[in-house]
Amino acid sequence: MEFIYSFSKILLATCIDVLPIILLIAGFQLLVLRQPIPHLSRLIVGGVYVVIGLALFLAGLEKALFPLGKIMAAQLSDPVFIYGTEAIVTVSDWKAYGWVYLFAAMIGFATTIAEPSLIAVAYKASEVSAGTISQWGLRITVAIGVAFGISLGTFRIITGTPLYLYIFVGYMIVIVQTIFAPKSIIPLAYDSGGVTTSTVTVPLVAALGLGLAATVPGRNPALDGFGLIAFASLCPIITVMGYAQLMHWFTKRKIKLMEKSNAL
Repeated sequence: MEFIYSFSKILLATCIDVLPIILLIAGFQLLVLRQPIPHLSRLIVGGVYVVIGLALFLAGLEKALFPLGKIMAAQLSDPVFIYGTEAIVTVSDWKAYGWVYLFAAMIGFATTIAEPSLIAVAYKASEVSAGTISQWGLRITVAIGVAFGISLGTFRIITGTPLYLYIFVGYMIVIVQTIFAPKSIIPLAYDSGGVTTSTVTVPLVAALGLGLAATVPGRNPALDGFGLIAFASLCPIITVMGYAQLMHWFTKRKIKLMEKSNAL
């Protein structure tokens, strides 16, 4: 009964959130375009599915994903787990949090591979490029970037260093890469940073950051708990453009070697 009551509240809130979108689309179709809504019955059924799906997803976040991230962060940063005793862990012990960095990298990689928005982008990129851009190649490259970014973000939380330093250095790298990277890959690289922060990645990563900031001594969840999503958006841009630059260099080198062999 408690779950039904809780789910009913989430479903009602979801309906209220979706209502402006429905009114906007319906009003634009009827008042501006002055055309009947095509396939009205199918749209209504699909809309009901969307609302129920969103409500179930939000309920799953509240009941499972958010608590899971916080619990894992608390367990991995527990002094008993790190040292085997009730020793007090200080901020200077950042090297003792190796399992946290590893878990952050693994959860970043796994959630990105399962990210529906990235799957859609990778499919379209492969389709448009006639298979030149591999779906799995793009997904793995982006996932590696997210894994590194989340791990670096947890290091920032544990050490308490300012977020803007990492973001500034990261975007300086992106700017330099943008100048030298193949022009055809730049838009896809920038989009790859955005699609990683979606339905699967954000809940677990946000919960991990907040849980870690709440358990590490001297950290404030409101000040230090957020920022992991910024790393998850930034680092894939770097890895995708870096991968493109590396492959471009190998291709040019291969062509030069072939030209030399033909000349001989």
